[in-house]
This record gives sequence, C-alpha cells and structure tokens, in this order.
Amino acid sequence: MITMQYRITLPADYDMGLIRRRIAERGHLTDRLAQLAFKAYLFAERDVADGGQNLYAPFYLWHGTDGMNAFLGGTGFAGVVASFGRPDVQMWPVWQAHMAADVSGATHATRERAPMAARMPLGELREAEHARLRADLDRGALAAISAYDPMHWSVLRFRLWREAVEWPAGEDVDVYRVGHVSQPSNHH
Repeated sequence: MITMQYRITLPADYDMGLIRRRIAERGHLTDRLAQLAFKAYLFAERDVADGGQNLYAPFYLWHGTDGMNAFLGGTGFAGVVASFGRPDVQMWPVWQAHMAADVSGATHATRERAPMAARMPLGELREAEHARLRADLDRGALAAISAYDPMHWSVLRFRLWREAVEWPAGEDVDVYRVGHVSQPSNHH
C-alpha cells in the first residue's frame, strides 16, 4: 500500500465555501476509483480554532501504484491542476493501515509528521508506531495509517475521526475537516 497527499495553501481571504462546494459537487467522482482504499477530501480554515491556514489537502490510501498512476495521469487530477496549478504530491510507503468497514462518518482528520530517531532500528520504530496506531484506534479513530518517508527519514501518522478529539501536539501537525470520503470497497 502507498499513501499520498497534496496540500494546497490558499490565501488568507479565500472563500472556503468554494472548497466545500467543490467537494460537494465533485467528491463522488472518486467513489469507484480502481485500487483506491479511500480518499478523504480534507480542508482547513484559517479562522477555525484548529486551523492555522486555509488548506485544501486531499489524502489518499492506495492498494497499489497502478491506480495512483492512473489517477495522477487522468482527468480528475487534471481538474486540480487546472484550478490550482500542479501541486507537489507527497507519497509514503505504508507500514500499517487499519480502517473501519465504513469510514464515511469521519468529520475530522489529523496528519502528523515526525522525524525518525537516527539511532533507533527501523524494526523497533515500526513496533512503536504500531502501538501508537492501536492506541488511536482504541480512542475511536475510524482509520489509522502509519507510513514513512525514507528520503527525509520521517514518520507519517494519519487518522480519520468521527468527531473532534484531543489533537496531537507538535511542529508538523495538521488538523482537517472532512468534506467527503470515497471508499470504493463500499460500492459493490
């Protein structure tokens, strides 16, 4: 599995109603994408308590790279490029991904990136991340993903939540609202 995200930072005075409307009108278009485990249409608003800036930041979990490549080369991503320019797409190989059978009830998401301890063996780090993931599932996360970036040696922790929870503290933590979740496995 592989996960990806692009974060589009929008101006401070941007009408975020446009993003909410975009999600409402277009969110269903990814409900049946091949190899997609889920896509969470995420946004953050500058004036909301947990938002520091206006962001549109969809997050994807793919079963394989063929579906991801087809999406990035297709009309859906071309629409993003036409509206916002071509964003940097970050990708992380997945260590673990657990999700409820239906994650469409998610209203919030958290994304945390943290540097890897240089001296800790990857196996030990992976075990420690598994414990964090289990703890967040016990706290009510609908989806929990642990992944890593071997280029910058950092860990990614992504969670979908049914409601607002106590957010992780740290330098590189984003808190998002969820506008829509596409989960093709729920559409048979």
